[in-house]
Amino acid sequence: MEKKLTKEQERLLRKEEKLKKEQERVHGMRLFERDVILSKFGIDMFPELSDDSELSLLVCGIDEAGRGPLAGPVAAGACILPKDHDILYINDSKKLSDTKRRELFDIIMKEALAWNVSLVSPERIDEINILQATYEAMRNAVSGLSVQPAVLVVDAVHIPGITIPQAEVIKGDAKCVSIAAASILAKVTRDRLMEEYDALYPEYGFASHKGYGTKAHIEAIKKYGPSPVHRRTFITHFVEG
Repeated sequence: MEKKLTKEQERLLRKEEKLKKEQERVHGMRLFERDVILSKFGIDMFPELSDDSELSLLVCGIDEAGRGPLAGPVAAGACILPKDHDILYINDSKKLSDTKRRELFDIIMKEALAWNVSLVSPERIDEINILQATYEAMRNAVSGLSVQPAVLVVDAVHIPGITIPQAEVIKGDAKCVSIAAASILAKVTRDRLMEEYDALYPEYGFASHKGYGTKAHIEAIKKYGPSPVHRRTFITHFVEG
């Protein structure tokens, strides 16, 4: 007769199973990233890759945070992770709790071979438009890295003006581990800045909505007018002049 597990043994078993699934998920993200690069560029361009190995070249993930808000900068993160890193729970930053994002932010900073976050101001966004500002932030994030990557994997877009080979991945922040890491770096950096703005302009509630167009935020703009960190081209429906 099979011996029945105690509640503590069952709890430990579930924990082990959960950990194994998470390890497999992150491993799968690393392999997907390799396959994306191999599919676009081929083994001739990157002989470091093979069908049965993980990445063995410097891959930089790129992602942005803050394209849609009415206030604050747009941020772009760039991150090169070690080949055999074991950072678990890394994912699209939007799928993580604020606490988990900040926890992973510290881990990524410590474990990454190189990382950088670039911010482009609201004034610059108004001057050149949000898409061009996002490209600018991404280029600056890459150029500020302490290590030169061999290839970029970018969430959804192709960055103009960069000579490093790049592969665009739709919803890459949920599929490629390097892009996910970049998304966390960009999101947490921008969120912390918006919290600093909240201390300067408390009437807008930046700490809670991070500049996005919530009802309370829009009402504050109508009541107080724009702050110095609002994107004027984004709020023309809410203010005059």
